[in-house]
Amino acid sequence: MTRSITPNAPALPAATSNRFLTNADFVRLADVPPEIEWFANINNAQTRRSYENVLKDFMTFTGIKKPEEFREVARGHIIAWRDELASRVLSGMTIRHRLAALSSLFEYLCENNAVTHNPVKGVKRPPVESYEGKTPALGDHQARKLLEAPNGSTVKGKRDRAILATLLYHALRRDELCRLKVKDFKQERRGVPHLKISGKGGKTRYVPLHPAAGGLIHEYLEAAGHDLDENGALFRSTSNNRQKESQKTITPDAVYKMVREYSEKLGFKIGAHSLRATAATNALDHQADIAKVQEWLGHANIATTRIYDHRKTRPEDSPTFKVVY
Repeated sequence: MTRSITPNAPALPAATSNRFLTNADFVRLADVPPEIEWFANINNAQTRRSYENVLKDFMTFTGIKKPEEFREVARGHIIAWRDELASRVLSGMTIRHRLAALSSLFEYLCENNAVTHNPVKGVKRPPVESYEGKTPALGDHQARKLLEAPNGSTVKGKRDRAILATLLYHALRRDELCRLKVKDFKQERRGVPHLKISGKGGKTRYVPLHPAAGGLIHEYLEAAGHDLDENGALFRSTSNNRQKESQKTITPDAVYKMVREYSEKLGFKIGAHSLRATAATNALDHQADIAKVQEWLGHANIATTRIYDHRKTRPEDSPTFKVVY
């Protein structure tokens, strides 16, 4: 039998016996503190780890034991924590990131009426040391050597070369590369092949596929044999690659180690993020519009994109080389 909320309202569907939540579970989930809700809603694994470390640090400093105790935090607590972080000789950027993570929690609490204000707001943050990025970008000759480093006669070498080309030509983050599916490589917009990229915050962007990277990905898929597995991972572990149990995607950590290994052999030890910096710097150096580069990189703020803009600091443009005696 169904019940109606009001005389003219439609009846609720009849309850069935196939209930997934017990009554105890239902009550428990209804009582989840908003602090826990906020953390549970962070989908990106890397962001979750980063925010978890920030919260643990703040909780250790303040002595907070329960989620509800965050509602008693005042601006004085935030200032004292900021000063303690500075005493550890952490960089200004690191301290800003930690304050931003904590601010994100309090913004959520404000939205849910758990607190009246965000105590992080109004706390002076360390100045940005420089708008120039600290991640080293490769020179053109180094990028070419890196692309040629993998052994192109093996499946692993073909995969690694395709990964390096995807990073260097499209400026993807490691997580974005690892989330690519085979079908994401087969997108087409206005007759031009595109990559469908799942970025930060669940945002999707489409980036034209560079022909050099596209050719290397085709070679890899043909050798690996999963070209028709459209819902499967594009870049996979190469150990026993043709066995069903080993069709997992390559991990961000494995991508980092792979870039580190090849670059170290070439005499310049870098991480995977350097390839993103290289692509962005190269595009800007070749007169790409900075607003287009911002969209290409998936940056929410153009100030972040400017970190990669070295056009005003190129040594060859220095007045030093204009001096003639």
